[in-house]
Amino acid sequence: MKRADIVTLDKQHVWHPYTAMETYIAQTNPMVVVRAEGPYLQDADGTRYLDANGSWWVSTLGHRHPRLVQALVDQASVLAHASLAGITHEPAARLAAELVALAPGAERAEAEVPAEQRLTRVFYSDNGSTAVEVAIKMAAQYWAQNGRPARTRFITLSGAFHGETVGATSVGGVPLFREIFGPLLFDVVHVPSPAEEGGWERAFAAVEKTLREQGDTVAGVILEPVLQGAAGMQLYSPAFLRAVREATRAVDTFLIADEVFTGLGRTGARFACDLAEVVPDLLCLAKALSGGLLPFGATLATERVFSGFLGARDRALYYGHSYCGNPLGAAVAREVLAVYRDEDVLGQVARKAPRVKAAFERMAETVPGVVRPRAIGMVGAVDLGSGGYLAHGGWRVYEAARRRGLYLRPLGDTVYIAPALNIPDEALDELLHGVEASLREVAGS
Repeated sequence: MKRADIVTLDKQHVWHPYTAMETYIAQTNPMVVVRAEGPYLQDADGTRYLDANGSWWVSTLGHRHPRLVQALVDQASVLAHASLAGITHEPAARLAAELVALAPGAERAEAEVPAEQRLTRVFYSDNGSTAVEVAIKMAAQYWAQNGRPARTRFITLSGAFHGETVGATSVGGVPLFREIFGPLLFDVVHVPSPAEEGGWERAFAAVEKTLREQGDTVAGVILEPVLQGAAGMQLYSPAFLRAVREATRAVDTFLIADEVFTGLGRTGARFACDLAEVVPDLLCLAKALSGGLLPFGATLATERVFSGFLGARDRALYYGHSYCGNPLGAAVAREVLAVYRDEDVLGQVARKAPRVKAAFERMAETVPGVVRPRAIGMVGAVDLGSGGYLAHGGWRVYEAARRRGLYLRPLGDTVYIAPALNIPDEALDELLHGVEASLREVAGS
């Protein structure tokens, strides 16, 4: 089809996520992606764009990594789908064993991480939101059928984002994304983000006070370890994570780590929990897990959590999705883990991360109006003032970047990058220079 015909059909029928559709239909000339390879997207008009956010943070190994494509083709030629309801298949079984072997705490001694506190069980789902839903239901049902039915509430952070489903929205902390659905959401306790003014000590004091005074009602504390993505790439100290882990242990409730964005190398560590040497009770994965090829999610649970569902049939976790643990996604995820090993992806991040950090610090020092530089691993961000998610400054930078061949989707007035972890050096230079030039253009206009 011609590019114009695709856009016409799109504007007649497609409802886009996180998009003001009236403005989009009336004003937007959208990218029409027809091809992608490595860190690049190609428009139907022939323009090539450097994908600065890994297509919503999923493409950590670049687009169409040949080994992932081959793994998908090979698996599809044998077994495309089979339900996991009481049966199994090789990709799901082998992937679970590999994830458990890589999980936080897996390599630590028994004296440091007792057997019941190790992440030993894997429950599959479709995406990050459902991985979080699984964790929420596991925690709530565990307490309901193991002697503490009053534990139905969750503690979550201001600015938290945990997904789009109703349960995941309930534990979210971005008002714009949750307030309209208020009547549908369950009760949670919001505490200040450790990235906010006052630092992690203030945030932890609120967590500790809630656990001390209301611990008998708390099913768990859920958080994004070290890096809150949708809040505007906000960073906080791993010390907060360690303190929360100790506090939840003290009152014997669960810590849920949402590593949908941070997991598998984004922060420079295999998991952000590793930065604090913390082992959560439940850990949620998606995005990078399938390298941007397929929707695929997983929730890892400790042996203690798993054992709370053993016994009579009515104690089972009655939850599941038609495609959970599907052979295609599991086979690709196994190849993702293999590529990480064979191509030393974490080593690549370690070498590139200082360049990202230095570039964003330079932008804040030299470009008027650019403030609060921050970086961790392959994430770098700055703010234009303090306009928030609905502000327009970041979108002006988006347009300037697009003219330079960059796809740079902002978070309101937060301009950030989260590219493929294995982005070639020359492409990373192109990206960093293009972001700085786009910021200068907007600052000078």
